[in-house]
Amino acid sequence: MLNPLKIFLVAVAATGLALGFLLPPLGFPAWQGWVWGGAAGIVLLFLAWDILSSLLRGSFGLDLVAALSMSLAIWFGETLAACVVALMYAGGEFLENFAETRARSEMKALLGRVPKVALSYRGGHLVETPISDLKPGDRLLVRQGETVPVDGHVSHGSALLDQAVLTGESVPVRRNAGDPVLSGSTSLDMAFDMVADKPAAESTYSGIVRLVQAAQDAKAPMVRLADRFALAFMAVTLGLAGITWAVTQDHLRMLAVIIAATPCPLILAVPVAVISGISKAARRGVLLKGGPVLETLARAQTLVIDKTGTLTQGAAQVMEILPAGKAKPETILRLAASLDQASGHVIAASLVAAAHERGLELASPTEVHETGGEGVAGRVDGHEVIVGRHDFVRRMLHRKTMARPAVPPGSVIVAVAVDGKPAGHLVLADAVRPDAAAALQSLRQAGVSRIVLASGDHRAVVEKVGGALGLDALHAELDPSGKVAIVVAERKSGVTLMAGDGVNDAPALAVADVGISMGAHGSPAAAEAADAVLLADDLKRIGEAVGIARRSRAIALQSVYVGLGLSLAAMLGGAFGYVSVVEGALAQELIDVAVILNALRALR
Repeated sequence: MLNPLKIFLVAVAATGLALGFLLPPLGFPAWQGWVWGGAAGIVLLFLAWDILSSLLRGSFGLDLVAALSMSLAIWFGETLAACVVALMYAGGEFLENFAETRARSEMKALLGRVPKVALSYRGGHLVETPISDLKPGDRLLVRQGETVPVDGHVSHGSALLDQAVLTGESVPVRRNAGDPVLSGSTSLDMAFDMVADKPAAESTYSGIVRLVQAAQDAKAPMVRLADRFALAFMAVTLGLAGITWAVTQDHLRMLAVIIAATPCPLILAVPVAVISGISKAARRGVLLKGGPVLETLARAQTLVIDKTGTLTQGAAQVMEILPAGKAKPETILRLAASLDQASGHVIAASLVAAAHERGLELASPTEVHETGGEGVAGRVDGHEVIVGRHDFVRRMLHRKTMARPAVPPGSVIVAVAVDGKPAGHLVLADAVRPDAAAALQSLRQAGVSRIVLASGDHRAVVEKVGGALGLDALHAELDPSGKVAIVVAERKSGVTLMAGDGVNDAPALAVADVGISMGAHGSPAAAEAADAVLLADDLKRIGEAVGIARRSRAIALQSVYVGLGLSLAAMLGGAFGYVSVVEGALAQELIDVAVILNALRALR
């Protein structure tokens, strides 16, 4: 939220300036100087405290010039000029604070996903147990839709798990008795029993939380763009003021130089251009969390991007229908999807969605019997239909063998039988987003020269996707810490962006120079860890955001250079006696208006 102190200082300076002009008509001319000087003095006190705090932290900025000009103006009795400078400074600080206010909630979303309790077996009964009390060897029950609370292994039976938030794999994985299960996975099938292997504090999901927090703590804060000019501008100002005093011995000329040098073009132009750029990016569906994000985005050279849900759709889709006999592909899909309406399985939902997309009219199934994690059997329009895993359908047909088609890496096949005979297979995969190629091209046009794919998925799948899109480097089978390592390595060569959508991407998003989350369908944890969020589900917006940031930064620099040039001219005018103290302050106001209007071009 906005800093109340900065709002207060703007109000004090503006009220003092207006009240000072009203006092003579009201019959109190003697109070005019006191009111102007008092308002400027209040702003100066807070400014002096900020300067002292910054110096103790080793930071040096242009605020020193503003403090010097206000101090000397009050000392020499030029209170109107002091109040004008105070208003310019306070207004600039307010604008900068507004530009850098961030929408971040201290990882509440990430922490909110961690289960607080788990169902554990105690004395033959199921008891809700805080996960902090779980110990290795405890037997737990994980119900359908619940999140695995700690790392462990399946004790008996099997489990179908969605590990997308951990590994980025969109296709669910099956874990049988003795197989490991990771905390943070979601159970998609029937309830299963597991045995805890690690306490909650040492489990995978807790490790992701710690990685995000450590990455955010290690990320150095941006230095204000204006401060990069501070030392040189300060030297020019003091040098010219000193020469003026030495040559003329006129303290008013020296003061006019310093007043005219008050660096409001720097203090104001940059925040206004940044605010304009942030506003324009928001209109294009990209939320940038503060001015430093926009400035860093403008200098981006490398993009590290996740695959699942970022370059791909993030969910299995029907890619091909392979008939085994004379049945038409649409008939196979319609019968399979009609039966799968009775199933809560994630693959069943994909089949139903595919049928709806093709405009197929689904029938109501009857006599449905589902085998958890295997498949479904029932009647549709008078036909006996079986849908499920290849081996499940083979067993239901009482066959020793059944032809199984070869499929590309990363694909899932669903077998379909109708009236006791194999009807065909449905091939599902996580398809590349249709806008992916154009989005990456727009990024290269915006100036991003290197694009790296970092995914938790299998190498064959990553190479297939990366090869099709012409990426510069491919990294597969990465855990969250592996993605962090890739981003850290790329940052050594230039400003690096990271785009992702899952909880497993959150640590890498946090450690990147700018993390970009697919907020339209991504996890809340990724949105919290990121510096920018795509509000529209459109990858091309990343390239647009980079373009907007580059233009906004260029306009900000242009305003700075023009503003400082005009300020230098006013300083020379003051040194030669052509510009008085008050005229120097008013000249600065005119310069401020000019640079602000120029900075607002970033909105267009």
